[in-house]
Amino acid sequence: MTIGRILAGEFHIAPEQMDATLKLLDEGNTVPFIARYRKEVTGGIEDETLRKIEDRKKELEKVEDRRQTVLNTIESQGKLTEELKAAIDTTWDMQVLEDLYRPYKPKRRTRATDAMEKGLGPLAENFLSDASLKDFEDAVDAFEGLEREEILPGVSDIVAEAVANDAKVRRLLKSYLWRRGALITEEGKEANPAYAMYGDFTAPLKDVKNHNILAINRGEAEGAVKVKIQCGEEALISMIVQVAGPSEEKRAAFLPMAEDAFKRLLFPSLEREIRRDLKERAEADAIEVFAQNLKPLLLMPPLGHYVVLGLDPGYRTGCKVAVVDENGKFLDNAVIYPAPPKARVEEAKKIIERLVLKHGVKFISIGSGTASYETEQFVSNLIEEKHWDVAYAVVSEDGASIYSASELGIEEFPDLDVTVRGAISIARRLQDPLAELVKIEPRHIGVGQYQHDLDKKALDDRLQGVVEGAVNEVGVDINSASPSLLRFVAGIGPNLAKNIVAYRESEGAFKNRREIKKVKGLGEKAFEQSAGFLRIQNGENILDRTGVHPESYDLAELILREESLTDEEKEKLAGAGAFTVEDIRKELEKPGRDPRGDTEDVGLRRSALTMEELVPGLELEGVVKNVVDFGAFIDIGVKKEGLLHISKMKGKRNTAIYNLLKVGDRMKVVIEKVDKERGRISLDIKE
Repeated sequence: MTIGRILAGEFHIAPEQMDATLKLLDEGNTVPFIARYRKEVTGGIEDETLRKIEDRKKELEKVEDRRQTVLNTIESQGKLTEELKAAIDTTWDMQVLEDLYRPYKPKRRTRATDAMEKGLGPLAENFLSDASLKDFEDAVDAFEGLEREEILPGVSDIVAEAVANDAKVRRLLKSYLWRRGALITEEGKEANPAYAMYGDFTAPLKDVKNHNILAINRGEAEGAVKVKIQCGEEALISMIVQVAGPSEEKRAAFLPMAEDAFKRLLFPSLEREIRRDLKERAEADAIEVFAQNLKPLLLMPPLGHYVVLGLDPGYRTGCKVAVVDENGKFLDNAVIYPAPPKARVEEAKKIIERLVLKHGVKFISIGSGTASYETEQFVSNLIEEKHWDVAYAVVSEDGASIYSASELGIEEFPDLDVTVRGAISIARRLQDPLAELVKIEPRHIGVGQYQHDLDKKALDDRLQGVVEGAVNEVGVDINSASPSLLRFVAGIGPNLAKNIVAYRESEGAFKNRREIKKVKGLGEKAFEQSAGFLRIQNGENILDRTGVHPESYDLAELILREESLTDEEKEKLAGAGAFTVEDIRKELEKPGRDPRGDTEDVGLRRSALTMEELVPGLELEGVVKNVVDFGAFIDIGVKKEGLLHISKMKGKRNTAIYNLLKVGDRMKVVIEKVDKERGRISLDIKE
């Protein structure tokens, strides 16, 4: 079976359609380009599915490469039978392939290899063959050079290793362990209250939750938790005897060999495999959680082109203030101390009033970190006291400190302190979340769980795809975008992004999309991939501000004058493809429309709640800030986010929470319980 046919089956896509999609990928087309401008070829496969197809294709190609290595190695040993070759040729599971290869893989010295070097291999083969027990005993008696007391243990070692390497045995036992085994944890040497629930924890392997696995693994690494897999040992050994055992009369002699194979070789190996499988599954799920949360965060509605005052809250070191103009250009900065321990509130009011009046500030952006609650209370009281027509929003400040100390932050503001850069970033995040968040490595944007425990490359690869998808879904103004944003446009990358900025700085703003081809290093392929995602807002052609690709401008012109088309032109339009025509129509309805929403969707506030005002039954509107396996954290406008547990999703127990909620969703919630001492708020859904 070919890779194309396997993918067609796994993704439930027609084989011909899958082959056409794979051909587009092999030709170097980017996922955003294929998803947006080659729908007629793919049948409208969405970008997320295309990325999964691309990733799975790479996995299968690794299996194919490994298969050739395995075949060549076994064949060079002269041990490649037709049956073995058929088994290797037909598997696309890497673990199954490795199990088939295990007996032939070069290995470190073992008790079995020592026994083989003593010439005991033929005796082991005799024992496992159909020969009678008497034949085996006679062969042992006839063996020269070793005493019987040394022969039998050596034969046992060879048989035990052969059993442990038997692919059929391994698959059978592993399957049984998955169905009947349990994960058991107990307190480790380094007691830690954070892992109290894992001091005595048991869960069936088939049911253990992914977030439990990640917590247990972290606890184990810190020495706070000890972990083991529990199984029905007798049942598993019995399976070995039934599947790999020799004739009935040899069963009694084989049983201790099977026990040795299981306890010394098989179970430790299978336990490691299962623990690895659990870890990979949990990490893959956590990475997907991050990806599912990241995209809506990137696509949060932008405030737009307004002067914004950014506040990076703090206690001891004060609250850093920065003002940026309509285009994000730095204007002014200060430090205020509205919160303890200094609490210089009146001084802080005068500084903020001066900056608001001086620069015509209408919007304030408050970072969500330390002292955010106190800063929000200060801003809310000041707005009320001064009767200002000013609104504020609390934005995530995750990664702002990393940006402010990064090479990019230094390059943008070489003469400013890192604290000021952080406040600028917070202000810009309100103006355009996407344009600012792309400057930070996605894993530093705190919308996942256990991200610091995950495989860095796997996480970064997945999240880079999410960022690329979000950027291309929105589109990028080529005349104002930073290199950080431009590099995520399909077909561009870091070097071309810098060349684009260099071109517009030397030649002025781009006037039309054709001019993009003049950028150094931007050839026909890069233009094809990127042109539809690069916007020119005030150019010579209105189509340049839309997502219509230049290759379809002639179709767009036909649609614009659809009522006066000739028969030949009508035929051309009819043959263009339903997907293409529909997408062009949508773009022409609102040229230059931002798909992320309008200013009223930003989530602005003019007053703040206090913890004391929260009582059970109080109805509020909240914003989803993070989604995890066990629920969602909702910002309801107080110091702590409330937890909406997954159990509150009534009637939807079998639906993944990520299909029910996403970051940025607004929803009506009800206060269920408030634990003021521990700062915990439990929420329910307003019916």
